[in-house]
Amino acid sequence: MLQRWIDRIEAINIYTGLAVSWLTLLMVLSTFLIVVLRYLFDFGLIAMQESVIYMHALIFLLGAAFTLQKDAHVRVDIFYQRLSARAQAKINLFGHIVFLAPSMLFIFIISWQYVSESWQVMETSREAGGLPGVFLLKTMILLMAALMLLQAIAGSLRAIQTLQQNHSEHQR
Repeated sequence: MLQRWIDRIEAINIYTGLAVSWLTLLMVLSTFLIVVLRYLFDFGLIAMQESVIYMHALIFLLGAAFTLQKDAHVRVDIFYQRLSARAQAKINLFGHIVFLAPSMLFIFIISWQYVSESWQVMETSREAGGLPGVFLLKTMILLMAALMLLQAIAGSLRAIQTLQQNHSEHQR
């Protein structure tokens, strides 16, 4: 039962992470095109330049939970890697409950008004010829916090699962 919940939550973050990973290629190609158009043809589009910024933001915001799920965030592994699975699970559980979940709840709550005000005015780029969907981009802040919170739940459940397995092995 516990594993099913972990798998469901992580499937959301895996799908999202894999989907936005394609934006990396698109961002590189767009940047290349922007440079070629600017320096060879003396032509530029604000919307095209902003699209690179949007893609970068999407990769970062929507890829964060995927990176956490893959345990690929930067941390000091000097001590952690030498610990037992049980000790690592305790550290992960503590980190998810004490640091990650409250931080993501704070970001979600504090960003709600910022995002809703953007939606109320259907905020667009300040630049002439810029992209119209600033309110959609700002919504990704809330989505990032929600995905990270879901991954904190999955990580906590996984840590609990590890602690339960190790506990039952010690009782044998």
